[in-house]
Parts: sequence; C-alpha cells; structure tokens
Amino acid sequence: MSNISLVQAARSALAETMQEDSRIHVLGEDVSSGGPFGLTKGLLQDFGSGRIRNTPISEASFVGVGLGLALGGAHPLVDIMFNDFITLASDQLFNQAAKVHFMSGGRYSVPLTIWTVAGAGTRWGAQHSQRLDGWLAQIPGLKVLSPASPGMMFHSMKAALKDPDPVVMLIDRSLLYSQKALAGDDGSPWQPRIVKSGDQITIATTGRLVHIALEVASTLPVAVEIIDLQRLSPVNVELICESVQKTGNLLLIHDEVANGGLVSSLALAVYDQAYWSLDSPIAHLTSPPTPVPAAANLEDAYLVNALSIRRAILEMIGK
Repeated sequence: MSNISLVQAARSALAETMQEDSRIHVLGEDVSSGGPFGLTKGLLQDFGSGRIRNTPISEASFVGVGLGLALGGAHPLVDIMFNDFITLASDQLFNQAAKVHFMSGGRYSVPLTIWTVAGAGTRWGAQHSQRLDGWLAQIPGLKVLSPASPGMMFHSMKAALKDPDPVVMLIDRSLLYSQKALAGDDGSPWQPRIVKSGDQITIATTGRLVHIALEVASTLPVAVEIIDLQRLSPVNVELICESVQKTGNLLLIHDEVANGGLVSSLALAVYDQAYWSLDSPIAHLTSPPTPVPAAANLEDAYLVNALSIRRAILEMIGK
C-alpha cells in the first residue's frame, strides 16, 4: 500500500471488514471522534453510534463488555489507548477471554480484537511508554500481532477481525503515521518474514527496529539477514532457526526490557531447536531494566537506536 500511513491502513481494513460483517463493533475511549490515534476517524458517520461506541475511562469494564459481546455472537474491536492500560483489564483478557475456549472444551470461542499502542519516545512517562510484549506472549490462548508497515497492517487487521480467538494487535507508537513499506508486505501476518537476506548474521526484531536495522545494515560490510517477527504469540522460531543454519549468528533486538521479555522466550526456543547451528552465543539488545524516563535526554538514552545496533553487529563479527 503506497502513500498511506499505518493507522490509515488499519482504518481502511477495519471499515472494509465492517462493511462485510455486521457483527463487528468498536468500543473504546473517544472512538466516536476518531479514537486516541485516529483509528476510527470518520467511522461514526459510516456505521452509526450502534457500532462505534464511546466508553468510560474504565478498561476493566469495556474489555469485559467486549468479552460479553464476543460470547454473544459479535466480534468487537476494543481500542485500549496504551498497552500499559491492559494491566487494568488483565483479568478479563488473561483469565477470561484467553481461557474460555479451553475451559468450555471448545464449545465457545471469543472473537475479540484488542488494538493497543506501545513504546517510548514521546516524553509521556513511565506509565504510558512501556512495552508488555513478553507478558502478552506468555498467555496461552492469546494471539499477538505486531505489524511493522502499512501493507502488513492492512492484512493484520483483516486477519484479526476474521479470527475466532482473541487477538491483541500491539502497535509500535513511532510507526503509527509511517508510510514505509517492507519486503513481503503482501504475505501472511501469521508468519515471520525475511525483509533482507544475508549469510553472516541473523537479526530478529519487530516494529520500528525492523526499519532501523535495515538502515544500519545498509551501511555495513556485513551480510545481515533481517527477520520481522510479526506474530509474537504463539511464538514461532522456525524461520529464525532456518536463517541461523545459514548464518551461525543471531542477534535479537527489542524495545522491551530483557528480563522476562520476548527476547528471553525467543532465545530459549532457538537454543532448543537450533543449538548446534550456532557459531556463537545468542546476542541480544534491549531497553535497560528501568521504568521509561520522561526527561528527553534520558528517554533518548533509554531507547535502542541505530548506534547501539551498529555496535552490537560489529561486536558480533569482532570489529
């Protein structure tokens, strides 16, 4: 998709699917006026207040309403402004929506889509800027998608709204208004993809860091293979293992902190499946284990950036 941003691609896919499927309803704070980041802009005029519903500032209540609607035959999309606020609805999402299908012996499904934004870089402080990818990925019964381009966003939204299970769409804040395309944008959102081929080092990452890794790799005399993970849960490391068989080296990069984060799960899975293909220990580059600072200079230092990625790659090849 050209000349549209990631959030515009999401809106287009949502509107198109709502036209096709009357079961889809949208819930969230200010969604009737466009939502916090513009996902639902203009949809009230097209679909009315019966399907585009504002909610109180109470994530526990409106995620619970979404769960009830899903069990009643609808497919709600719930807009949670920041992934930090999922903590307020963790019982509804983790203990109820993610488990109903299993606890009912498969008799019930919960077609519920959660749209939420994550990541630092906008000076909004520790309670609005963290990433909870690893926590979300550790909940059996949840699917988690994290598209890194408008084209893949379009396919991801479509896929989530047609899925019978709860899907969390975890959106990188810095990509909301990006128009940058990636190789393989016409592929499936349920599988990782190679966005750059190489045979010396494998980098696996998500979101904004896919784009930064591509920029860094283009400046180095190193044949780097870059994998956009896309689906964070259930974890799938097949493509990473295939790449490691070729490169022998793996660098995992993520904006989340390492302790208990997504990179820990990925590293364990790769060690289990491709240990003998590795020529060196798995390297990782993540945010430091501290709350996200609000001060501009501290937040900039907190973030993984091009310089830190470049340094990590050169260290891996001994330069």
